[in-house]
Amino acid sequence: MILDLPWLAMIGRFWRIGRRILRGFASEGIYEVLDYECTLELKDRDGRKAVIHKREKVRYLQDAIIAYEDQAWGDGKILLDYHCSPGIPVDEYRLGHKTYKLISLRQFKNKDDIDEFNIEWKMQNGFLKPMGFWGTSINHRTSKVTIKVVFPKNRPPLDVSITESNIQRTHCLGKDNLQMLADGSSVVVWENTNPRLYEDYLLKWSW
Repeated sequence: MILDLPWLAMIGRFWRIGRRILRGFASEGIYEVLDYECTLELKDRDGRKAVIHKREKVRYLQDAIIAYEDQAWGDGKILLDYHCSPGIPVDEYRLGHKTYKLISLRQFKNKDDIDEFNIEWKMQNGFLKPMGFWGTSINHRTSKVTIKVVFPKNRPPLDVSITESNIQRTHCLGKDNLQMLADGSSVVVWENTNPRLYEDYLLKWSW
């Protein structure tokens, strides 16, 4: 009889609500990432020119969302000739070592709506050293992340690894992660399903 009392069900319900409040919704954010893919294309053997392509499929977790925020960092000149779809870049600011782009969606997005963002921008003089890296920060709950680095045909990578920055763990990538393209260039591909929230993944190489 005691187990059937309604106040026990109420306590259980308040406990579940309380746990969610303690999470503060901060870990959920305004959207979750269903699929994220970023490709860094090194255009010349000196590392002076590069193009970044991003594709990010998101599901909104709140109502009345009107903006999306992109972020970038790196050596040299970044965010050159910036393009995105959907949305229009309306503001840019720097915080620490990162530069943020605020993208106006030009309409309201509600909970469970899905968008797929396609973003491209260029870099200059960003990869001049024999050792290079490209970082990806997981700032939202993410189901899948794919990182690609395309090397010019006359300068393939000598070795490649992936480092989980926060826990200081490094994995060497092998031949299974390296593909040859029809034009003679090579591409390194790394994938992860359910990456850790707030982890920084660094794809490093020597060339």
